[in-house]
Amino acid sequence: MNHFFLTMKSHNFGNSRICRSIRKQSASLKLLRFALIVLLCLSFPAFFTACGSTSSEDGEGTAGTSGKAEVVTDSGDKSAGNSAENASAPSGESTSDVNAGGSSSGTDLSLTEVTLCEVAHSIFYAPQYCAIELGYFEDEGIDLTLYNGSGADNVMTALISGDADIGFMGSESSIYVYAQGATDYAVNFAQLTQRAGNFLVSRTDEADFAWEDLVGATVLGGRAGGMPQMIFEYILKQHGIDPATDLTIIQNIDFGLTAAAFSNGTADYTVEFEPFATSLEAAGEGYVIASLGEESGYVPYTAYSVLKSYLAEHEDVIQAFTNAIQRGLDYVNSHTPEEIARVIAPQFSETDVDTLTTIVERYYEQDTWKEDTIFTQEAFELLEDILMEADELESAVSYEDLVTTVFSEKAIRQ
Repeated sequence: MNHFFLTMKSHNFGNSRICRSIRKQSASLKLLRFALIVLLCLSFPAFFTACGSTSSEDGEGTAGTSGKAEVVTDSGDKSAGNSAENASAPSGESTSDVNAGGSSSGTDLSLTEVTLCEVAHSIFYAPQYCAIELGYFEDEGIDLTLYNGSGADNVMTALISGDADIGFMGSESSIYVYAQGATDYAVNFAQLTQRAGNFLVSRTDEADFAWEDLVGATVLGGRAGGMPQMIFEYILKQHGIDPATDLTIIQNIDFGLTAAAFSNGTADYTVEFEPFATSLEAAGEGYVIASLGEESGYVPYTAYSVLKSYLAEHEDVIQAFTNAIQRGLDYVNSHTPEEIARVIAPQFSETDVDTLTTIVERYYEQDTWKEDTIFTQEAFELLEDILMEADELESAVSYEDLVTTVFSEKAIRQ
């Protein structure tokens, strides 16, 4: 599957897709071609006239002065390991990418390039997109490249392989890697969401829905060991329902495709993130009847992490990143859903602002986003309890090894 990187330039609210490593290789090839042409010019004067009109195969002059971002596909799958999901960036057209300083190179050399791989591109993560669109990362000296890993296993793979500097995913992945004995494990440094972000969608409008109604039903669920599925099972068990025997949970449909499967007649219920839940309602194909976030209570659902080795060498980058995310949280906690929706609208061009507002309001009302990014020990131990109850973790692991709150504590004092 083609793999894209998405570079976010907040000063012009544009979305440009770019693969930095391939772009750098392309620049090297251009330089090599230019050197060869100069050599020919010196050796064969008659060839000199051709030198002035030479251009590269992608339409740029050999000097490479174009300020537009270029879209480059990588035909190889960058994900490694045994992941069953493929990483992909959101689709769309590339736009002009000119930095705020007006440099023709398209890159502000004063900014530090940071690649962030997110578990999903969802309105659930509105504070992050506010930080991007309002220019908070650039204010902190970061040139952020964002791409969608489409699953926590892919995000962790990106961290380990070096395709990403920072991963944004459920912290259960860091626990799994640590429990397997890794020495360069992922350390969580900032928590964003404090409730589950998915909803239970039914084929019928069940005004008096009770969780016990799921007994004997078929439900489109999530990947085993992932936070969406574990939170769903956690809720079922809280209501005395055995996930293994009291209902049928379909878990072999890829993340992001369950809404389409539901539309095509699969299952009685589906567990969906936004905007898929609202899209099913708008199409008259489903009804949101319960919020897993409200039912499960406060849980550390998604957090930012980096490899231990990266953290040791880039503390200044992590602090700057955390500062930007804190400002994003400050924005969503001090503005209306309508204002938030308008800010993040460029991130979700396929969704109209009214629908975005409805979705943001759902998350807003259930207290989805934290006021700060501090990942507390109490929250971490709750996550461990959920993992052990789901038989995904044998024993508790070290909070001190897997979580640091230093950067979050500094960010709230900025």
